[in-house]
Amino acid sequence: MQPLVAVACDVREFERYRWHAAPEPYLRAAIEVAGVLPLLVPAFGPAIDVPGLLARVDGVLMTGSKTNVHPSRYGAEPSARHEPYDEDRDATSLPLIRGAIEAGVPLFAICRGLQELNVALGGSLATEIQELDGRDDHRAPESDDQDVRFEIRHAVTPEAGGALARIVGTEGIAVNSLHRQGVERLSPRLAVEARAGDGTIEAVSVIGAPGFAVGVQWHPEYWAATDTPSRRLFEAFGAAVRAHAGRHAQAAE
Repeated sequence: MQPLVAVACDVREFERYRWHAAPEPYLRAAIEVAGVLPLLVPAFGPAIDVPGLLARVDGVLMTGSKTNVHPSRYGAEPSARHEPYDEDRDATSLPLIRGAIEAGVPLFAICRGLQELNVALGGSLATEIQELDGRDDHRAPESDDQDVRFEIRHAVTPEAGGALARIVGTEGIAVNSLHRQGVERLSPRLAVEARAGDGTIEAVSVIGAPGFAVGVQWHPEYWAATDTPSRRLFEAFGAAVRAHAGRHAQAAE
């Protein structure tokens, strides 16, 4: 049986409905590269029994999104510069992240997911980081071609001896980091796993986590089938999920 991985949904409004959904590239990478079955979790916040959910799945995948974590979640004032928001996702993803870490359920957080991870554990975010002194522009280029938007274009350097380096190696890797927000105050529970050349935090891990708990600011899901570092990240997550599923099975015997 394929292990189940919970994926917190975004909420979108179109065709006169509110839709709870997740982008296909994450789901395809989960199935085809990690070898797990993504289970979409509707963004109903406190209506979800998080401990009960985590007892039934073997991993948690937090996807990227156009929306940003609401500033009230990290003590900042909301403004047009922070928009758009998805407070239903916030109310679902933040408890799910904290619960997964506490329960030792493997967690892979991508782009918005990394930002959620930092906020869930007490950190804060900066917006429009391309306007900060010494920072590069990490935003996606304007294009109708997704391959152009998600092009691998800049390097990050894994921290020697860290969780990321054990997965992709210690040499610098090229990534497709597309974001206008980033980590401002790093949670004391997170370790930096990689930075971009301008110092922007691009990957983190949870210090002392009982299970796999890694976040990346770039988008390994998009090229997971063809790019070696992207594939290795999803393979490592899949291996952690299967190991957790094996422990579940043994405990049930």
